[in-house]
Amino acid sequence: MDVNFYLAANQPFFMKYLPLDTKLFIDNRKRFVASMRPNSIAIFVSNDEIPSNGDALHAFKQNTDLYWLTGVEQEDSMVILFPNCPDPKYKEVLVLVRPNELKEKWDGKRLRAKEATTISGIKTIIWLDSIDALLQTWVHLADIIYLDSNENDRKASLIQTREYRFISEMKARYPLHQYDRAAKIMKEVRGIKSKAEVEVLQKAIDITDKTFRRLLKFVKPGVMEYEIEAEIFHSFLSQRATGPAYGSIIASGDRARTLHYVSNNQECKNGELILMDFGAEYGGYCADLTRTIPVNGKFSARQKVVYNACLHLHNYAKSILKPGISIVDYTEKIGDEATSQFVKIGLITKADVKNEDNENRAYRKYLYHGISHHLGVDVHDLGTRTAPIKAGMVFTIEPGIYIEEEQMGVRIENNFWITKNGNIDLMKNIPITIEEIERLMKKS
Repeated sequence: MDVNFYLAANQPFFMKYLPLDTKLFIDNRKRFVASMRPNSIAIFVSNDEIPSNGDALHAFKQNTDLYWLTGVEQEDSMVILFPNCPDPKYKEVLVLVRPNELKEKWDGKRLRAKEATTISGIKTIIWLDSIDALLQTWVHLADIIYLDSNENDRKASLIQTREYRFISEMKARYPLHQYDRAAKIMKEVRGIKSKAEVEVLQKAIDITDKTFRRLLKFVKPGVMEYEIEAEIFHSFLSQRATGPAYGSIIASGDRARTLHYVSNNQECKNGELILMDFGAEYGGYCADLTRTIPVNGKFSARQKVVYNACLHLHNYAKSILKPGISIVDYTEKIGDEATSQFVKIGLITKADVKNEDNENRAYRKYLYHGISHHLGVDVHDLGTRTAPIKAGMVFTIEPGIYIEEEQMGVRIENNFWITKNGNIDLMKNIPITIEEIERLMKKS
């Protein structure tokens, strides 16, 4: 029997992707537990189901900390880690909503205990409606309670999510315990990717690679941005991706200067460049690719100059993204290189550089965003933004050049796994040079 067919036929009900190796989540829990303080308990809760309008709900998206620890994507879930529990059975516990026949007729099947163990590697499964008494006993035995708070430097929303409500409930119920932030540990352990994690990420990247090659044959003058977005979605799903890792940016012409352009509702015209920023999600892990290509399949002379300047910055960033450098120093060095390139291609003058404000350097007029961010189960994944970069981290490299006067935007983005002495380009097989792009578009 074909192994992939067997796995697909026996996979849990909600997965489009093939089952991941349970050891990935077992090892993730070990890494977290190793950083917990003595006689402490850590409790993670799932995300809310978010209402849209009427009786409808937005598609459920799991809390990525809970997913990283368990692989479980179901709502109303919890994971409890209590390594010093006197009863070995309860050192790690997965809490699930009890399957309900009537609810399943409406909303579909929910995990059974055996299925949840197969996914997570956690042997003790407790139903949510019977957890309170057990949790009280474990908390009374512990001195320190780790709670999750979804800390991310980029988070802007002030909506009180389920984690924060749970924090309030726990502190009201157990006011004399010592509390600590699980996020401090998560920032460290999730920032360093294991080989098994990178293998899943590589699958998301390979799906994205095939999709980009499909687009090189599809894009032509007159195509609508939303048609390209539809091709991406179709290609992702047909390759077992969950879907896009984030809202795809399909920006032709001057719209490419809008960094998070997601309207995707305009015509791609002859002579324009089109910036496409998209990536597949597979097994919970996110790819993040950006390519800028000519709508008609042929770069103009000026477009070549700007594109190659951006590619030069991309390759320069790749050469210095190594363990030991800080994001601040890394960004400053790329700023110096961008300054040199922008003078060379006529965007700024030497006088602009001489008179620049150190807090708002001249090159920033044409490159007004960061160059790299952590990548993993979140597109903007957890990881330090101040301490030196470490081996095992995964970063994007995505310089851009945005020229209002020429109604043009160019960005080039690949994903890199940091190694002891440098980095590995996980997207090295995806076409990136002008020659590769034009050749593949010509074949179409």
